Amino acid sequence: MYADRIIEFADGKIQQDTRPFNGNGSTTRFRLKRTKMSFFTALKLSFNNIRTKKGRTFLTMFASSIGIIGIAVVLALSNGFQRQIDQTQKETLSQFPVTISQVGQDGSGQQQNLKQEFSKSNSVTAATSAAEKAQHENKLTSNYLDYVDKISPSLTKNISKTYATGLNLIRSVNGKYQAVKFSNTKQSGQTDFATLMAQTTGVGGSVYPIDRNGGQSFLKSNYKLLSGAYPDKPTDVVMVVNRDNSININALRNLGISVKENKKFTFDQLIGTTMQLVSNDDFYQSLPTGNFLPGNDYQKMSQANKTKTLKVVGILRVKSKNSDGILASGIAYSDRLTKQVMEDNRDSAIVKAQKNSNRNVMTNQELSAEAKPQMLAMIGGNAVPTSIQIYPSSFKDKDQILSYLDKYNKGKSKVNKVVYTDFAGNVSNLTGGLMDAITYVLVAFAGISLITSMIMIAIITYTSVLERTKEIGVLKALGARKRDITRVFDAETTILGFGSGILGVLIAWLLTFPANIILEKITGLSGVAALNLMHGVILILISTALTVLGGHVPARMAAKKDAAIALRSE
Repeated sequence: MYADRIIEFADGKIQQDTRPFNGNGSTTRFRLKRTKMSFFTALKLSFNNIRTKKGRTFLTMFASSIGIIGIAVVLALSNGFQRQIDQTQKETLSQFPVTISQVGQDGSGQQQNLKQEFSKSNSVTAATSAAEKAQHENKLTSNYLDYVDKISPSLTKNISKTYATGLNLIRSVNGKYQAVKFSNTKQSGQTDFATLMAQTTGVGGSVYPIDRNGGQSFLKSNYKLLSGAYPDKPTDVVMVVNRDNSININALRNLGISVKENKKFTFDQLIGTTMQLVSNDDFYQSLPTGNFLPGNDYQKMSQANKTKTLKVVGILRVKSKNSDGILASGIAYSDRLTKQVMEDNRDSAIVKAQKNSNRNVMTNQELSAEAKPQMLAMIGGNAVPTSIQIYPSSFKDKDQILSYLDKYNKGKSKVNKVVYTDFAGNVSNLTGGLMDAITYVLVAFAGISLITSMIMIAIITYTSVLERTKEIGVLKALGARKRDITRVFDAETTILGFGSGILGVLIAWLLTFPANIILEKITGLSGVAALNLMHGVILILISTALTVLGGHVPARMAAKKDAAIALRSE
């Protein structure tokens, strides 16, 4: 098995020689060289030994691969869920745009509150609440608005600016004009949660953005046209319905439509509904006291030269569940209409009077420094938006937009910084953080089995040393060094480790198929478990390294055996 030349004799004559001597060979002087064994030779010897014990070798590899299987399955699930989170975030970019409000939320104060420890003092300290500390007043100056407008069109097609400007609306109901409004709240006028949500996150509002090039990609990509047409002019408005074709009943009642719960309308009954938009000068009456009150001669208002007619041109419904809540059900109009209203009313009599007075020109009440801009905004005299919604074109584009917004805050004091809200990113970071924490814990538990496997490999290698004691003696008798003997057993553990790594990754990959079937039935998500190729390669390398490490100690023991004693062993 170990000879490199075999000579067969019979009757004193050479019958066969695998390497016959050439008498006319080189006459160069023979030099004795140190014996050494290459790693390839050691690998060949180890492979031949493993090949004679196929059953035990397979069981050893399988037992060693259990830890790899556990870690690979955990990483496959983690990788799959993270992809689902990223995909969901991509699909909800339009639902949760990057929002900049007049009052933002600074999370640093809340994080500091979480780090507070229990006090041991006997006193009570008056302190501002964490929620109030988290509020940050953004200064949406003209410079900042220009900075936002300079965001590259390749990163975002839509930048929507929401204003607090009210619309002076009237509508003919049964032949008689009356004041109406675009609102989903009851006639009491209280601001509901949906309105607050729309103001702070840009979700659930009634104003949709027009493309920066004047197109309608926002509506067309997120909303299906059920009847009519997509809006083409600023005076075109649409009616948005929910997935079940329902609409907020208050939206209809605030338009002067008499409606009861669960009453049904045909599309034709709603398409073509008109209302008139009246300018401030025609809507408000000036009193001798200098105050202003809304007029009540709606018939006259409808015939004024500045009055514009708004028309419901289409009925829209969300295309997918990921688009739910972008616009509230009811009437929706473009931000171009709001800008036109402000342009038409900024020089109106009521706006001029309010700018020159610290009292409410309608109620004559004193206005605080904070309330006056709000009052001016309501009547179209303040061009500062209440919020800005930036709709990224893609997931990667959103990161570039956030970096662009962060550049504005560099070098500025905390008061002058502008805080934005990335609701989709916050949710993704939260879920991603939880997923990472769960992954680390599960990988740690699965890693324990790797340590067990390493100990098992050490025992099996020691058994192999005992079985191959005579072989060790023969190798040493032929001139094998200690490092050569060590190399033989290291090569054997390398083969076992590499094989167990491949087996573990292969079994884990096969397990992803039934796991996906079960998870799809439970969660409704398809293709959750997905093993990353890079993870598989790393796990194979880890398996090989740990196996070699576990078998190295018995390999060193084999190298120290005496050749004579090893040859006498049975």
